[in-house]
Amino acid sequence: MEKYNKLLRNITELIEKGLFTSKDLKKEVEDSLKLKIEIIANKLNLVSREEFEVQKKIIEKLQKDLIKLKIKKTMKKTTKANKS
Repeated sequence: MEKYNKLLRNITELIEKGLFTSKDLKKEVEDSLKLKIEIIANKLNLVSREEFEVQKKIIEKLQKDLIKLKIKKTMKKTTKANKS
């Protein structure tokens, strides 16, 4: 909280001196928020939508392959049982 108050005091001082315009303030706040969002996103270990879609397709293909293998295994067991 102290850092926040110090930041506000610094911004207020710069505005009073005319060295800091509302556009500068807007830019500063946007940059600060973007940085915080990036930090949070990195901590969450998020992936891009593109990466997600690629992984989703890979998983779907693996699921189909697994189903095919299970069917083959069942067919072999059924064939062996019928021969006996």
